[in-house]
Amino acid sequence: MSLYYFDTSALVKYYVTEPGSTWVRQLVDQTDADTDQPVNTVFMAEISLVEVASALAILSREGRITRRDRDKAYRHFMNDAWHLFDLLPLVTADFLTAARLTQRHPLRAYDAVQLAVALRRNALLAQVKLALIFVSGDKQQLTAAESEGLTVENPFDHLSPSDTPPPSA
Repeated sequence: MSLYYFDTSALVKYYVTEPGSTWVRQLVDQTDADTDQPVNTVFMAEISLVEVASALAILSREGRITRRDRDKAYRHFMNDAWHLFDLLPLVTADFLTAARLTQRHPLRAYDAVQLAVALRRNALLAQVKLALIFVSGDKQQLTAAESEGLTVENPFDHLSPSDTPPPSA
């Protein structure tokens, strides 16, 4: 079993076919053959509720997905946020950590919040000798996460021929 933290860029890949989607879907959907239980735990911050919704809306406005696909992905994500992923609430300390992170790394505000939540969860896991793998498609965020001591993965490093989206209808 592995423990992952998905930022918004990784979460969107579960719902919209783009480079890295196949790998992301395999991580999330992999189950134990004997128990049919998920093999991996995927954490996400509650700020991702807004960020994923926004990303889907932007993809629709840009014509990269249809409105119908956007609506379907949005509904699916909002249901999964409470059932498929381990939703992490934000606490005041996350904002203080995020502010400090912006002074050490070239991070946008929400990226710093995402990283702060991941660092908080990783610190808790470290107490029981477990570690989190931070997953993002954002190179700056990955560099910052790695320099803060997290193991990182970039979905763009795991491309598959099936990651090509079908033509829009």
